[in-house]
Amino acid sequence: MNGWIRVGTRSDLLPGEYRVVWDGDTAIAVYNIDGDLYAIEDVCTHDGGELAGGPVIGFEVECVRHGARFDVRSGGVTCPPAYEPVTTFPVREADGAIWTRDDR
Repeated sequence: MNGWIRVGTRSDLLPGEYRVVWDGDTAIAVYNIDGDLYAIEDVCTHDGGELAGGPVIGFEVECVRHGARFDVRSGGVTCPPAYEPVTTFPVREADGAIWTRDDR
């Protein structure tokens, strides 16, 4: 899949797990939430910290540094101190693998 980044297989990314992949300089965190896959840029828009590894509550990931929360489905901020959304990316499954890409 030209231009797509391989994340892994379903067995590599079970429900409740995440994986970070890189598209050039962009870190992309891919989450499996109850079997559905979501990908966001792995950076808190409040202070530039990583989001991956922070607690996931429902569809929200929380930044461990200052508590900002983001909806992994839309990238929208659900709790300050962040006010700018994070970028979301497409996710697809093909050839037995999970793929994402930076479409910006």
